[in-house]
Amino acid sequence: MQKLQQETLKENITGESGALSTNDDVVSFIEKVPSHLNDAMSMFMDEHPNWDQHRLIQAAISGFLVQKGVSYREINRIYSESMFCRKAFSRNL
Repeated sequence: MQKLQQETLKENITGESGALSTNDDVVSFIEKVPSHLNDAMSMFMDEHPNWDQHRLIQAAISGFLVQKGVSYREINRIYSESMFCRKAFSRNL
């Protein structure tokens, strides 16, 4: 079952042809988070104005997947862009 899910994920990321998808599809989701986690995220974003909620969530999810061994190029790209985007090195905020 897990193998089938991994194959489905791989097809969704790379597309039917096996080539990387150049389409930046965005999926919205609503999820409840514990108040302590939400408070910590808010404090982090207050202290680091170059981070927003979308960038933080993308970095967290893609970083988790990379740490767990998911090695799809598209996931690595999302992680790298969220961690090392141009805004991260901006001095004029």
